[in-house]
Amino acid sequence: MSFSCIRLSKICFLLSVITCTLLLLLIPKFQSSWRFKIYPRPHPSLVFNTFNKNDTPLQQVEFNSPNLLDAGIDNIVPLTKENLLEKWNHYVTDTGKFHPKPNGKINERPHNVIYTESAEISAKKKLELKDVFIAVKTTRKYHKTRLNLLFQTWISQAKGQTFVFTDGEDRELHLRAGDHIINTNCSAVHTRQALCCKMSVEYDKFLESGQKWFCHVDDDNYVNLKSLLSLLSAFSHSQDIYIGRPSLDHPIEAADHLRNDGSTTTKFWFATGGAGFCISRGLALKMSPWASLGSFISTAERIRLPDDCTVGYIIEGLLEVKLLHSPLFHSHLENLQRLRGRAVLRQVTLSYGGPENKRNVVSVGEVFSIQQDPTRFKSVHCLLYPETLWCPTVIVK
Repeated sequence: MSFSCIRLSKICFLLSVITCTLLLLLIPKFQSSWRFKIYPRPHPSLVFNTFNKNDTPLQQVEFNSPNLLDAGIDNIVPLTKENLLEKWNHYVTDTGKFHPKPNGKINERPHNVIYTESAEISAKKKLELKDVFIAVKTTRKYHKTRLNLLFQTWISQAKGQTFVFTDGEDRELHLRAGDHIINTNCSAVHTRQALCCKMSVEYDKFLESGQKWFCHVDDDNYVNLKSLLSLLSAFSHSQDIYIGRPSLDHPIEAADHLRNDGSTTTKFWFATGGAGFCISRGLALKMSPWASLGSFISTAERIRLPDDCTVGYIIEGLLEVKLLHSPLFHSHLENLQRLRGRAVLRQVTLSYGGPENKRNVVSVGEVFSIQQDPTRFKSVHCLLYPETLWCPTVIVK
């Protein structure tokens, strides 16, 4: 009996040694697959150069100054054009026909150059509308004016993909769109804090949705869904994609005053929310440490910048992913009269002038008169969707 126990103990000891040896040999193999990617952490609090410590503008800053904004459709900042060459080379057109660049370089752009879909994008890369989460930012006072126009036009073609983020309850609006109307409970005042509050809710709702692309627009934007899908189809949602139109002709420079020498600055581009922008899911997930579950608001407070600037700060400043500058997005601060004819129907977003500049609208054929359609959104919609019941019977594109 004693002999059997000793023999069994030796066998168990040998088996333990063999098991430990195998584990030691396998550990290096798994280590590489378990290694997490380390993303840059937020820098110390940054203060934008044009604001003082009380957050009072020291000058009429560039966010709302039309004189400092791009007034045409051809101003794409060439910061990353070498990196974008391969993606954008198939999109350049001036007559609707494609012109490959034999020398592989982006030439100086004439005023009528726009970007449109390449016919060569394979079917497997084509997106479906259900893959896109479109967030519309609004406020209660515009529910019966701006939102009615959007629901009548482009939202009617994307009811399942469009979510409206507002700041007050509206029973009539809920009856119309159900749970796609989201009361953020943010302030209705047009302040930096209120804007960042809404963007924070937009971001979290997008992550919950599981959809591939997050696109933000304002309540004075018309979204050309066909052009939007054509544009996003050129990329993969798993790539790091941040695409939109800057409102400035230079990156923002933020100074880090917590450094001992006080000389460090951070420069980054941002896509203006007034024209709209899109972010891939892959990149949105990487933004999470600074954007999810209220982190977006605290990040914005540290740098004391509005919502669209904070998005650019996280993506370019922290994650070091470059903004893809596109002329297909348009805000009311541009000279929209320069968009004419067929070019209008190939843009991704359009806008219209405010009370101070009502004539700043795109030029399209007289589907409706200016009196009937002061924003030109109805005319654009009928040219894109002539089968719409309330459109004129005969529409020539």
